[in-house]
Amino acid sequence: MPPWTEFVVAALLLASGVMVLLSGLGLARLRDFFLRMHAPALTSTLGAWLVTFASITHFSSTGQGLKLHVWLIIIVLSISAPVTTVVLARAALFRRRQAGDPLPPPLYERARGPEKG
Repeated sequence: MPPWTEFVVAALLLASGVMVLLSGLGLARLRDFFLRMHAPALTSTLGAWLVTFASITHFSSTGQGLKLHVWLIIIVLSISAPVTTVVLARAALFRRRQAGDPLPPPLYERARGPEKG
């Protein structure tokens, strides 16, 4: 394997590690569930993309052609991560409604502004 591909793979894997570290930091520092959902959902997906690019670079540099089978994994992950985040948010909102906790106003009321009358 050429040295430049080892450098690229190492850089991509290190960047992925930084993304996962940021994800964990956001999870620990943000104050409520709805804010905590965003940090892992966004940064862990970016970290997975970086690992995918590192894998494609590594296995394609062996001289047997471009290896794109790794794309299947990242496509499934990129589809399932946002869907899972939305389902978790809706479940948490449902539980807050059942508990009688105050909820933020719906988006259409915030966009329209307070009614005068």
